[in-house]
Amino acid sequence: MPKPSSASQSSAQASQHVVVVGAGIIGVNVGLALLKQGYDVTIVDRAEPGMGASFGNAGGIAVTECAPIAMPGVWANVPGWLMDPLGPLSVRWSYLPKMMPWLIRFLAASSKSRVEQIASELAAILNRAWQDYDPVIAETGLSDAVFKKEGAMGVYRSEKTRRDAEYGIDLRRRNGVKIRDLTKDEVMDIEPDLAPIFACGVMEEDWGRVLDPFRIVTGFYKHFLERGGKFQNAEVTDFVYRDGKPSAVITVQGDQITFDKIVIACGAWSKTLAKRLGSSVPLDTERGYNTTVPYNGVRLSRMVICADDSFVLTPMETGIRVGGAVELGGLVAAPNYNRAKALFAKGKEVLPKLSAEGGTEWMGFRPSMPDSKPVISASPKHENVFFAFGHGHLGLTMAATTGLLIADLVSDATAPINMTPYRIDRFQG
Repeated sequence: MPKPSSASQSSAQASQHVVVVGAGIIGVNVGLALLKQGYDVTIVDRAEPGMGASFGNAGGIAVTECAPIAMPGVWANVPGWLMDPLGPLSVRWSYLPKMMPWLIRFLAASSKSRVEQIASELAAILNRAWQDYDPVIAETGLSDAVFKKEGAMGVYRSEKTRRDAEYGIDLRRRNGVKIRDLTKDEVMDIEPDLAPIFACGVMEEDWGRVLDPFRIVTGFYKHFLERGGKFQNAEVTDFVYRDGKPSAVITVQGDQITFDKIVIACGAWSKTLAKRLGSSVPLDTERGYNTTVPYNGVRLSRMVICADDSFVLTPMETGIRVGGAVELGGLVAAPNYNRAKALFAKGKEVLPKLSAEGGTEWMGFRPSMPDSKPVISASPKHENVFFAFGHGHLGLTMAATTGLLIADLVSDATAPINMTPYRIDRFQG
């Protein structure tokens, strides 16, 4: 039987209501892509759009970051993580029992064969990031006012630490990333306000950044509303089923919002809703910290990645953001802002003119899968359920592409890449 024409498909889709749970950068891009496909779309979130991880992230369009977090030999670092509460990756002892299944899968993903495979699968999404973002940026009118494409500079304190990073750099190069080596003098020529403590560096040429991640989300959200999308401020707690498949969300107030199809895209909070829809998933939370301080005469022209200490410096609209580090501690425990202070101290060592005066500290929840790959998937249980979460450090980077891929899945269209690696049930069986 021939497929219906695009006109008849559009007409059918216009009569279908899709609920997107989550109003962060992923959910808003999913909503925009579905509107373009002709669906009636409502985004539902317990918070205002962009107030989660999308609000205070480091602002990188990190299209070069196809190397997963779990790299070969990472297991040797675990004892140090457990002993150093302010290190680049720490685990709260009280959360460790709950975290163990995730950590076991994380370590299993660090074998060289798995890392090679994961990198190619992440690159399949990342290599599309700019071409998928550019039309959305143009439509919203944000353009160069908030998006910058000048690359990012990674810096190394010694030639040895640069050599130690060679496998990861070569891995990225083999997956299409343009990386140029820099001498010590070139590092200082590019960023003269850095302390003269770096032996060498690399320029990751396709990297970009935004001047304000919250402004990006709210700009896209405004465009979503202008195109006819709707928003409802409510927390989704459960689902109503009809004829064996979900047909409405139930909010914490007890209200119901009916739908024909639903996309779960609420970041770190997606795990509970996915389970209620029949799909268990090893999603957990990386708690990321940063401090943003006014410039006060400090010059920084692009993002600087301090590879030895695992943090970044980002020049933003409101000042310089010093961020990074990962704390595995779940969604409930109070923030440990000593981590932000420790990061800032490292930032000041790298950029000595930084001043903490007038600065603000922030903590956000990165929704992370143990293999560093997002879930972009149809449900194996219900034909009208879809998932878009688990992007870890790359939500801002992958958002436009994720929106388009989900729109293809919802519309039963052929996606431009193989979607099998991002299935929600990939850890089962």
